[in-house]
Amino acid sequence: MDKNEKLAGLAFLLLLGGLGLASLFIVLFAELAEEVMDQEVSLFDDFIINGIQAISSTTMDTIMFVFTEMGSVWFLTLSSIIILLVLGVKMKDKWGVLFFIIAVGGGSLLTLLLKNLYLRDRPSINEEIDAIGYSFPSGHSMGSLIFYGFVIYLVIRTHQRPWIQWTVVTVLSLLIITIGTSRIYLGAHFPSDVLAGYIAGLIWLMLNLIALEWIQWHSKSPVPAVHALRQLLGPLYKKLLTKVPFFSK
Repeated sequence: MDKNEKLAGLAFLLLLGGLGLASLFIVLFAELAEEVMDQEVSLFDDFIINGIQAISSTTMDTIMFVFTEMGSVWFLTLSSIIILLVLGVKMKDKWGVLFFIIAVGGGSLLTLLLKNLYLRDRPSINEEIDAIGYSFPSGHSMGSLIFYGFVIYLVIRTHQRPWIQWTVVTVLSLLIITIGTSRIYLGAHFPSDVLAGYIAGLIWLMLNLIALEWIQWHSKSPVPAVHALRQLLGPLYKKLLTKVPFFSK
């Protein structure tokens, strides 16, 4: 097996592994949704809410309002336009543009679909913080994970300097967590809504990035995917057969 075939085979295995991981998160989301519908998460929700409310203050109200706006529709839409300009004009990455639109736009539609599927009422209604409509899953949490997660992917994918990568990953990861926390603090969502938003957002983001990586790799690799996988696993399969008594007879 030459180097190209080996690399192609490993890339294909990574893609399969990503699909497997996404499947596990789908199961996790389904289990959480079932617990929510059966009203079996009240202890979890109450514990988190009480802990967050313990740090409430006028200053904290302002801080949390700022963070919740960073996950709002208007802010993510404006930020998405900037990312699209960078991808399309500066980087000329047509596939990046397409899958960014699918990830962010499709994520918004998926959020609406899930909300109208589970029909969970909010802890409180407040139009000033976009706390209207149904509660499960949290749209701010899901949207921020998809958007900022995609930005993290772009920074890593473009091979920026290590300190830049670590800074972006750390800052945006903390931002995603804080946005979700702000929704609980401001009374817009239950903690289980936020957790569900993170899980659903992660699933959707992973599927889009897997598809994007697959297309980019497939368009550049001179080795067909199935052939690469066969070449990679063939020697392992033959070795396994010689070690298992039943097959070696």
